Amino acid sequence: MADRNSSGDVEEIRARIDIVDLISQYVQLKRAGSTFKACCPFHKEKTPSFTVNPARQIYHCFGCGAGGDIFSFLMQHEGMDFRGALEMLAERAGVALQTQRNDARSSEKKELYQLHSSVAAFYQRCLGEMKSAEKAREYLKERNLDGVIAEQFAIGYAPARWDAMLQWGEKSGYTPAQLEAAGLIIHNERTDARNPYYDRFRNRIMFPIRDEQGRTIGFSGRALTEGERTAKYVNSPETLLFHKSRVLYALDQARKAIIDSGEALICEGQIDVIRCHQTGFNNAVAAQGTAFTETHAAILKRYADNIILIFDSDRAGRAAAVRTGHVFLATGMAVQAVALPAKSDPDSFLQENGPEAFRKLLEEAVSIVRFNYAMLAETEDAETEIGAMRIARSLAETISATPNSVQRSRMVQEAAELLKVPENAIVEQLPQKNRRERPAAAQQNKSLTKPANRSIPADENALCEYIVNIENAPGIEEDIEQCLPFSILSNNECRIIAEAAWMSFKQGRPLNELLRETCQDDTDEDNIARMAAKLQMAPPKNAGDIPAREAFRAILLRLWQKTLKAKRQQLIALGRDKHSAAIRQLTLDLKYLHNWQDGEMVIHDHFADFSENE
Repeated sequence: MADRNSSGDVEEIRARIDIVDLISQYVQLKRAGSTFKACCPFHKEKTPSFTVNPARQIYHCFGCGAGGDIFSFLMQHEGMDFRGALEMLAERAGVALQTQRNDARSSEKKELYQLHSSVAAFYQRCLGEMKSAEKAREYLKERNLDGVIAEQFAIGYAPARWDAMLQWGEKSGYTPAQLEAAGLIIHNERTDARNPYYDRFRNRIMFPIRDEQGRTIGFSGRALTEGERTAKYVNSPETLLFHKSRVLYALDQARKAIIDSGEALICEGQIDVIRCHQTGFNNAVAAQGTAFTETHAAILKRYADNIILIFDSDRAGRAAAVRTGHVFLATGMAVQAVALPAKSDPDSFLQENGPEAFRKLLEEAVSIVRFNYAMLAETEDAETEIGAMRIARSLAETISATPNSVQRSRMVQEAAELLKVPENAIVEQLPQKNRRERPAAAQQNKSLTKPANRSIPADENALCEYIVNIENAPGIEEDIEQCLPFSILSNNECRIIAEAAWMSFKQGRPLNELLRETCQDDTDEDNIARMAAKLQMAPPKNAGDIPAREAFRAILLRLWQKTLKAKRQQLIALGRDKHSAAIRQLTLDLKYLHNWQDGEMVIHDHFADFSENE
């Protein structure tokens, strides 16, 4: 739900950011009359059904039902909560949020963002200007990582000194405490040390780590000298900004390509990713100093349906690819893997063979089941009983990683074909929870879990459409005020939207903002936002020759008929003799609810009884 104290900020952000400009950064919009259209970014489609209305500053997809305003779009597209979308849009609009103005933690984060940005620029200057960086420049030139690509990824150099960062911080106005909070310096445990701190990164090529918004939040430094006591890579520690389990290297640059293709290339290291981007494979990302986590998979699932793993060709790399595949399978994503030639990785393969050969490898990517089978078959003989059993157990572990029954069934089929055994033999290897249900049990479960009917009454949906688009139905505001207690609406979503739309009209506040304040949880908010967007995007009501107000009144009459019939049935159930007078009056009233001239008086008689329930 929206922060009650942020309504002023929300309005200011909304005024500064045009929804067409925002959404154009994610999809290619084409003008269609007074609106814009595109293929929906939330589901696959060939014919555009995603519409953006600049006049109302809303969007709606007539295919999947997604809809809302600028905040809703970011929440759906980036998987954020409202607060995250608010902060992201506030930064874009240059609005200082009220809570940020009063929040010390937010102030500290802002300082850290600025600090990391300044340090990244410092490392870049060191690479380009310092004489001691000559070896780093030579290394990058030899690896063909200089020039444009180095600038694109802001590659830099950390001087081979113990106090370079401390001296820079002193000149730039940053305290040792701030540098330590950013993970750039380390407290010296030696009591006899001349300086209580020393630089974390020394004589290393520096790769800035950025978040999805392109803000530098940490660093990864590659050593220029190798030795037993020198780690090849050193990464920033966990800080207020940097959490390695949530960061994917180059996602800020890869996100659009991933969305456009519906596919992400997963590499092991930064240089592999940079090489992919340099050669046109802009949908490549990597984990940052850790194995892939469920959080990484959840982030990528926002943008992609398919994952292609491109890990090193040695056995350790291939085993890591299988483990990573399990993580992505757990989200229900399709997972493939590329078998690179011996002693190669994406970087070396692209340098030696070029992008066309790499593209062909991607086209030949195999399922994670087949990839795992090929690796296992190198050490196990699938033609022997014991070999087939061992391979089957490992494949069953891969198959059981997915919660999707269709995906699991296809993987079972493939494993059975590879091992030349019946599918049932593979199924028996799966954990009990992943096995197929028997027909009788499945039928029983189906009857137990059948969802309740959540269809929206047609009259209530139509009524909401009139109120949401009240400017297209002049005169109905008087009927709403005098004849519509919202408690007579039986559908919860309709009741919330109708009441919020009415308040929006009276107060001049945006409907989406009022809905966010009304909804009690994220699920309700998402469902109601979709429905409201669809109603807002609906074309003007056309009831033939009947004026809009008369059509609206006809709906009101039917709703009141339904309401009074239900009330009469309740009284009958409580005792016909005991409530005979009230039952007779309701029966008489119902006869008058067939035309507005007579029905309006009946509605006024009962209005107070139902408006008291609101």
